[in-house]
Amino acid sequence: MELENGYEIREMTAQEFFPQFGKIYDSLFGDDHTFFPDAFYTDEEKEKLENIKNRLGEVFELHLGLFSPSKEFVGFSFGFQENYESYYMAASAVLPAHRGQGLYSEMVKFVIDRATKEGFQKIYGTHCATNNAVLIPKMKLGFIFSKIELSDMFGTVIHLQYFTNPLRRKVMDYRSGLTVPDRELKSVMKFDRKK
Repeated sequence: MELENGYEIREMTAQEFFPQFGKIYDSLFGDDHTFFPDAFYTDEEKEKLENIKNRLGEVFELHLGLFSPSKEFVGFSFGFQENYESYYMAASAVLPAHRGQGLYSEMVKFVIDRATKEGFQKIYGTHCATNNAVLIPKMKLGFIFSKIELSDMFGTVIHLQYFTNPLRRKVMDYRSGLTVPDRELKSVMKFDRKK
């Protein structure tokens, strides 16, 4: 998908994506203290996890490359199907020299569109609690704060979820205390049921 400013968001295979991702990974995340536990698993643990993974079957994955007008790989988003209804946005970033142009938001819009077309009910990501450069654009696109997690890999992270079904989003707004139930919510949540 070509953007008006000459950038392009391109869906890639994992084989195309990860070599490009590897070239810019350290410049984006090299100093972030991420702990990758799989580097410390025993051979037996690795084998058992591989068996579990194989039992899951073929899951949906999405690998997006962001290319500059000069066709340089300058950003990415990748994720995968986590279960029967959820798509997990595992990582997304834009190189610093290309930020401030709405490119991250364009990638998120692409993911929302693609995951919705696949039929996912929820799209979510986990983010550093102070990463406003990611939290704000996602929330402007309809993602909502759903929980805080203490992760061994990343530390304190915020979960943001996007519901592709508008009724589920409305229920979350009610559950959070943001709104009071309207006629539709009263009906589906059986508030009007007589005893």
